[in-house]
This record gives sequence, structure tokens and C-alpha cells, in this order.
Amino acid sequence: MQAWIMLGAAGLFEIVWAIGLKYADGFTKPIPTAITVTAMVISMWLLAQAARDLPIGTAYAVWTGIGAVGAAILGIILFQESANLVRVGCVALIVVGIVGLKLSTPA
Repeated sequence: MQAWIMLGAAGLFEIVWAIGLKYADGFTKPIPTAITVTAMVISMWLLAQAARDLPIGTAYAVWTGIGAVGAAILGIILFQESANLVRVGCVALIVVGIVGLKLSTPA
């Protein structure tokens, strides 16, 4: 269970750095850049720790899925990105995939 918690935390830090890329403006803004790079390092470290106990294919897919879902949702909230039915439906499919991987992985 600890590996899954670490993987979830890794995914949350992936969301931070993905959104941070927008605020860092091509790494031209020092504070957002520092936050983004720090989140990247933490996210990768947590992913590496989780991958010690979970299959790498599952860990990587769940990690990117959490990041993709979080970035898409925050893009809608923070940057007024489109929230049309097709886009929201595709995000929902990613969530279904994450849940499916969790349920089918015996760790």
C-alpha cells in the first residue's frame, strides 16, 4: 500500500510541475522555475520509490495519468481551457484507466 501512496504523491507533484511550466514562462521567471524544477525532482524520486514495488508499466501509466487528469482539470479552472463534453469524457476515460490499473495490480 505504501508504494501506491508514494505513486499518488508522485502524481500530485507531477501536476504541480506541469502547471508550474505555464507559470515559469519558458523558465524565464525564477520563483516559478524553482518551484517547477523542485516538483519535478520530488515527483521523479517518488515515482522511482514506488517503482521498486510496483510494475514499471503500471507505475508509469498511473503517474502520467494522475498528472494528465490534474493538469487538464487545473487548466480548465486556472487558464479557462475548454471544458467541452468530449474533453471531459476523455479525461474520465483516463480516470477509468487509472482505477483499472490499480484494481488489476497485486501490490
